[in-house]
Amino acid sequence: MIYPQSIMKLIEEFSKLPGIGSKTAQRLSFHVLGMEKSAVNRLAEAIIEAKEKTNYCTVCGNLTDKDPCMICSNKSRTPEVICVVEDARDVIAMERTREFPGLYHVLQGAISPLSGIGPDDIKIKELVTRMTPEVKEVILATNPNVEGEATAMYISRLLKPLGIKVTRIAHGIPVGGDLEYTDEVTITRALEGRREL
Repeated sequence: MIYPQSIMKLIEEFSKLPGIGSKTAQRLSFHVLGMEKSAVNRLAEAIIEAKEKTNYCTVCGNLTDKDPCMICSNKSRTPEVICVVEDARDVIAMERTREFPGLYHVLQGAISPLSGIGPDDIKIKELVTRMTPEVKEVILATNPNVEGEATAMYISRLLKPLGIKVTRIAHGIPVGGDLEYTDEVTITRALEGRREL
């Protein structure tokens, strides 16, 4: 069936979103068409407002609508420890634990030579400029994949000569996971990251 041009355009725009295939794009489009006009206007306004008002924090690189962001401007956070993550979504994941009292640095990517992303394409220089005598430790919390590991190693080599303690978050078997279904690399990481009880 051929849809009117306006519906085809809506389906096409939805299908450009990550994880949205053509069937889901069609469902979303027809859902929007079935919504009240006021609800559609609120949705459109929310998208436009988020795009217009959201920027990157000039201190840590996290997404924010205020500069500096609420984490960087929070005086109760300890400036002695900086956790380095790849993406703003990683900050949200870390904050959900309510365990990390320090500050963050968002790289906005990871080193990936195959994708043409080098150290100058992400926020590594900005991290180095944040290394004041106040900073005692940098925790590298990049993803446990090839790009994340390469990024962590690169940053570690840059920061260690500055006399700053550089640590890496442990990777291993998730809570509730079974050893028999866990791959060899994950088991190896779990053994390397073991600690005394």
